[in-house]
Amino acid sequence: MTAAQPLAPPQTPLQQVQVGPHRLAYRRAGAGEPVLLVHGITTHSFLWEGVLQRLAAAGRHDVVAVDLLGCGGSDKPLDASYAIKAHADLVGRFCAALGLGRVHLVGHDLGGGIAQIVAVRQPGLLRSLTLVNPVGYDYWPVQPITALRTPIIRQLLLAAIDAGALRFIVRRGLFHKELATPALLAEYLSPLATVEGRKAFVHFARCLDNANLMEIAPDLRRLRVPTLVAWGMADAYLSPAIGARLAADIPGARLERLPTAGHYVPLDEPALLAGLLQAHLDAAHG
Repeated sequence: MTAAQPLAPPQTPLQQVQVGPHRLAYRRAGAGEPVLLVHGITTHSFLWEGVLQRLAAAGRHDVVAVDLLGCGGSDKPLDASYAIKAHADLVGRFCAALGLGRVHLVGHDLGGGIAQIVAVRQPGLLRSLTLVNPVGYDYWPVQPITALRTPIIRQLLLAAIDAGALRFIVRRGLFHKELATPALLAEYLSPLATVEGRKAFVHFARCLDNANLMEIAPDLRRLRVPTLVAWGMADAYLSPAIGARLAADIPGARLERLPTAGHYVPLDEPALLAGLLQAHLDAAHG
């Protein structure tokens, strides 16, 4: 097994697009059929850089990684809902704003929950679906996100960032612990460096409700979209039962287990994940 490569600064510049009253930031590279990469909570579009660059280099896909509302370089309003069903609606409008048409939708963590809702509610938007260590059913939210609902924890976060605690959270989520470098922590911390960013993060956590996914759970069995479920088996936060259940419920879904990845699969194994994605996208195209 080769050593994991430390995170390099993102090569793909941030752009912005107006979606209704808000600006959403995104990274984009390549040409061809559109692929939309959606991150989860605690991260933003930088998570996908290694995957984005590899898919774009293959020369067959227009790869877009979005910063969800309240995250990364996107607007951070506190009067808008950050519930995942609200994000799912915004993803559809984001695709329309960029003129993407039908997309290969890839979601990680909460982004995977958003992708499930998009697949059920906006099936005409999808060419294929990929879920990477996604939240699902009623197995979430989990610690440390639920801790943000405790007033004292919220106040501590709003006052300052505990870099030591963040390092623990990130390292615990990685299989390759050596990836938790100062550069990686800086990327995680960048949206939280301001009071505005910290307030948005707390607002995001408070908006989470697993009822958003439970209400669509029966509809997963009626999906007719090529689906890949990729699961990093060293995930310290989400149960592998989620991936197994999703693969069983979604007709024709394929489950790929990645033993050398934790929760942050796009960081732990970007080349492996990009290879799985490329094969899945090619099969969906054919």
